[in-house]
Amino acid sequence: MKSFTLDPRLANDCLVLGEMRLSLLLLLKNSLVPWFILVPRRHQTEIFELGREDQEALLEEINLISGFVKGLSGVEKLNVAAIGNVVKQLHVHVIGRNSEDFCWPNVVWGRPKKTPYTVEEIRAIRESLVTKLPEGSLQLT
Repeated sequence: MKSFTLDPRLANDCLVLGEMRLSLLLLLKNSLVPWFILVPRRHQTEIFELGREDQEALLEEINLISGFVKGLSGVEKLNVAAIGNVVKQLHVHVIGRNSEDFCWPNVVWGRPKKTPYTVEEIRAIRESLVTKLPEGSLQLT
């Protein structure tokens, strides 16, 4: 079996925060909305192609990260999607939205406006993940 490699576009656009049981947890390099991405460390490109155990693990991870994002200040609604039209590697977006964000009510996909996270903001996100997710569900990198 060939080894898992993160798609170069995801690697360029995101920070790797850590590893969950099945997936890498990424943070999009844009602080305008809380935007996390789960990338299963598998070679399938569609959720239905995963084995039952991997599907269940992915759903559990989506639920954990969705709960985390929904608990962030100002998040009114979640956008959760596995579109993959440009990046074929299976990945699931979990995005926190609110009626005051930079492109509400429109989609966030493909927007050129970006504001990078500061080192302090990234540190705070990592600490918050560790304290709010169940113990052992995320190993930070």
